[in-house]
Amino acid sequence: MTLSVGEVLPEQVFRITRADLVRYAGASGDFNPIHWNERFALSVGLPGVIAHGMFTMALAGQAVAAWAGGGDKVLDFGVRFTRPVLVPDDDEGASLVFTGLVKSAEDGFATVDITATCNGEKILAQAKAKIKNI
Repeated sequence: MTLSVGEVLPEQVFRITRADLVRYAGASGDFNPIHWNERFALSVGLPGVIAHGMFTMALAGQAVAAWAGGGDKVLDFGVRFTRPVLVPDDDEGASLVFTGLVKSAEDGFATVDITATCNGEKILAQAKAKIKNI
């Protein structure tokens, strides 16, 4: 697939539940109670349990890999975190929405600006990826 400047990439939506946070904690070794204990999260000034930042970034990376046609085509990827993702204690969890806009396409590479939102609010800034575009 060849991307063109100005092309809007298909929306990717991922859900995160509290059960996902527990699984991610086990895989990553990050058992910080702000990611699973409501009482603790509130006691340190958070509005509730929040998703791991690296989990959020990994989902953005998954969206980029899908747009690129595979993870092996992603050459560079970076984000800045702007807002934590609150994960409610229910079966629905939080819904993360990723969209992409092709900003440049030349010399076999494309640069994609990524927009990431949860409940209509931006959760990442300066989210960009460079992918093979051949």
